[in-house]
Amino acid sequence: MDEVTIRLHIEPLEEGGFVATSPDVPGLVAEGRSVTEAAEIAQGRARKIAESCIEHGDPLPRAFLRAGIAHQIVRRWAVPTLHLRAN
Repeated sequence: MDEVTIRLHIEPLEEGGFVATSPDVPGLVAEGRSVTEAAEIAQGRARKIAESCIEHGDPLPRAFLRAGIAHQIVRRWAVPTLHLRAN
């Protein structure tokens, strides 16, 4: 499987915990009790978003295309591994 690096923005929530979003993966929102948990959940959500795009024939977010995953659409079940950077 290919690997993808995405930018991840993690912010504290007023009620406790953290929320992670990514400008590289539209629609990615993940909440966790810690920064680590939010990042781990975001990784799983990014995989699900990629799977859904592939399954439904929708375009992949650019971050996945830059990583050269576009050729794997033919195989339909390629799911990237992500390297997440907290900004």
